[in-house]
Amino acid sequence: MATNITWHPNLSYEERKELRKQSGCTIWLTGLSASGKSTIACALEQLLLKKNFSAYRLDGDNIRFGLNKDLGFSEKDRNENIRRISEVSKLFADSCTIAITSFISPYKSDREKARELHKEGNLKFIEVFVDVPLAVAEQRDPKGLYKKAREGIIKGFTGISAPYEAPEAPELHVHTDKQSVEECAQQIYDYLLKENIV
Repeated sequence: MATNITWHPNLSYEERKELRKQSGCTIWLTGLSASGKSTIACALEQLLLKKNFSAYRLDGDNIRFGLNKDLGFSEKDRNENIRRISEVSKLFADSCTIAITSFISPYKSDREKARELHKEGNLKFIEVFVDVPLAVAEQRDPKGLYKKAREGIIKGFTGISAPYEAPEAPELHVHTDKQSVEECAQQIYDYLLKENIV
């Protein structure tokens, strides 16, 4: 653990908010693989940017090319993956940027830790459950991961041989087997409007 470190204060959140003319927050998309999280995150990011809001997407696969390339998929590594993303998204939110995270994040306890971290900094944390029946996710299977999991090639795959703990009280619940990507992105944007974030 790091020692002999000191937080260097600068602008307050309120000062940044005034200068940037927007609030920051983290929009945490969680759901099974192939539920549509990343697709919704891309659509939402584009929607926000086109409306001149500062937003940035942190995606489960993309993060593993850099920041988390040293992590595997054991439960311990998944926990660390989400811990790091929680910290990074908090920094984005504190900068008055809208952080859009797209991670399976299967464990309730990890998502709750992310929420608490934001709460400690008086930052908005918006959990979005991207819900789809397992059968539909398996049918989509764009990366062929479910097929490999069913064949036993991939061990500990969420929804097949590892659990997914669905959110009990998310701020938003979207159903990608019933709603289009655009409808899901708009539902999240409308929530941001209602909460005076944008």
